[in-house]
Amino acid sequence: MDTQKRLHENISALADGELADSERELALAALDTAEGQAAWRAYHLTGDVLRDQASGALSDGFGASLAARLAAEPAYVPAAAPAGRAADPAETPADVILP
Repeated sequence: MDTQKRLHENISALADGELADSERELALAALDTAEGQAAWRAYHLTGDVLRDQASGALSDGFGASLAARLAAEPAYVPAAAPAGRAADPAETPADVILP
């Protein structure tokens, strides 16, 4: 098994309170890294959402800041399809990148 995958599984199990005692030291060592800390936060956030405990509260001024940034963005203009052919959405790369 991939070492990084195993560390992430251990961090997830630790966050759920299900990590075996024999794996605890390795998981705690992984939490000393930036990647381990990011995984810890992600697993806790995921758990909160699944339990419907995420606060969902936005910081003061978030809405106004977002509106201002969106207003400053140039309008999206899709590239024209070659003559005689409609644009195929399946050929357009996705803008979303997931971990």
